[in-house]
Amino acid sequence: MERAARLHCDLVKIHPFIDGNGRTARLLMNLELMKSGFPAAILPIERRLVYYETLDKAHTEGDYIPFFALVSEIVALSFKPYWHALGIKS
Repeated sequence: MERAARLHCDLVKIHPFIDGNGRTARLLMNLELMKSGFPAAILPIERRLVYYETLDKAHTEGDYIPFFALVSEIVALSFKPYWHALGIKS
């Protein structure tokens, strides 16, 4: 998860496109997550402000830990539909 989150941060930081940098970064992060057997991290709209704050902290202070923690939390929540489908209580 850390590698996927760092990939996201790094792409957003260099801002290579006029538009769509965040969407592209989230797509690459999810590709990396799924390659490693994790579900896609879908950011709930309620967490958007925390997402921007932790991303900003990673870029301005070099402190990636809060962003990694957020991605880990979102990935853990993304397992819920799988647990439900399997009849596993989480």
